[in-house]
Amino acid sequence: MEDGPAKRVTAKQTSVKQASAKKTPAKKTPAKKAAVKKTAAVKKAVVAPKKAAAPVKKATPVKPVAVASPRSESHTALVRRARRINRELAEVYPYAHPELDFENSFQLVVATVLSAQTTDLRVNQTTPALFAKYPTPEDLAVADPEEVEEILRPTGFFRAKTKSVIGLSKALVENFGGEVPGRLEDLVKLPGVGRKTAFVVLGNAFGRPGITVDTHFQRLVRRWQWTTETEPDKIEAAIGALFPKSDWTMLSHHVIFHGRRICHARKPACGACPIAPLCPAYGEGETDPDKATKLLKYEKGGFPGQRLKPPQAYLDAGGKPAPPLGAG
Repeated sequence: MEDGPAKRVTAKQTSVKQASAKKTPAKKTPAKKAAVKKTAAVKKAVVAPKKAAAPVKKATPVKPVAVASPRSESHTALVRRARRINRELAEVYPYAHPELDFENSFQLVVATVLSAQTTDLRVNQTTPALFAKYPTPEDLAVADPEEVEEILRPTGFFRAKTKSVIGLSKALVENFGGEVPGRLEDLVKLPGVGRKTAFVVLGNAFGRPGITVDTHFQRLVRRWQWTTETEPDKIEAAIGALFPKSDWTMLSHHVIFHGRRICHARKPACGACPIAPLCPAYGEGETDPDKATKLLKYEKGGFPGQRLKPPQAYLDAGGKPAPPLGAG
């Protein structure tokens, strides 16, 4: 009889314990949920500043477009992109011109030979004295080398350049009646005249199409991934295949103008570049528009250009004549 109540007590205690055990997890679950909510709240608090900073990031210039690389870009797509870039540059530089001062083909061929390893500006500051003293091939052919060297000293490599300009003047007098020939095969026979110089003369003195592969041209066509060639002759052939022959001379002016004004060798002004959406190399230079604008040169930055006597269209566009040698 005593075992019955004891068993009932034990059973009751057991059921109480079981009930407690069942209730305990139920009480802990909200606590866990609360902990999870707290953790989520903490995470949200950490993420929140990033979201708040997002508008600031949007204000910073980013790469406009990712264009096709040579690995995935078809030849047709490359031709279209290259020609579009040229059209865009033609709108930006409608007044593009050779940046050597010259009044005739003789002056142009001499100035182009002198432009090796120096700037067009330095040549333009030097040639007025040279042409004032030796206005024709006949005059320069019989000039005293020492006197010519003294005039050409500011251009650098003045002894070699003196030998070239006197030599080409003699060749013009002896072989071409004192006239600059209008054929590539004749021009490249003149002392100091290579294909680049010949195409400058043909395109700008005779109106015959040619591609001028100078340092600016080489740099930009590789940046734009028009070609991977590094030798001037091969670059000339590769780029010539992308454009009709009638475009070659002005294409050269557009590219060289852009290389001197915006797409510089050391620090391109990417943030001020009108063809940024078409450029695979966007971001190599300064992308902030305000900082990039400060890098602009010549008429784009309000500074004097290369020529002492630039075309009127250049002056109308805001360009300024270069100062003469020794000025300010």
